[in-house]
Amino acid sequence: MLVLGHTIAFAQASSEPFPPAASVKQLMLDLIYPSSNDLLLAIYRGGPKDETEWAAVRRSALTLAESGSMLMMSGRARDSAGWMKDAKLLVDAGNAAYTATQAKDVKALSAVAGAVDASCTTCHKQYRPNVYPKDGGVK
Repeated sequence: MLVLGHTIAFAQASSEPFPPAASVKQLMLDLIYPSSNDLLLAIYRGGPKDETEWAAVRRSALTLAESGSMLMMSGRARDSAGWMKDAKLLVDAGNAAYTATQAKDVKALSAVAGAVDASCTTCHKQYRPNVYPKDGGVK
């Protein structure tokens, strides 16, 4: 009977949402910003040159895709409209980059640069106006 009680308690506990381990700021500083920089730098340098570079860019792409999903989690999402749409842009850009890295397709990877940049810029214009003013000018 004691074991059954623990099993029921575990089943109930596992259906509860997991608390986030990081804030939005931490995700940006420790995952999204470095991953987007690494990905864009590889693109602007002409694409990965060897298996080690492809693996690093693939990890960055996957990190961006998954980070977009993490931004949509309860407790992180700022609203249910613009925030979710902007985070989905990051997911889509990360997934496109990941697909390109799996195929080791430099041309497809290069085509993702604009989407990665746009996902960041679109969100920051709306949610970080002190960093990126809506009119695009320098503050």
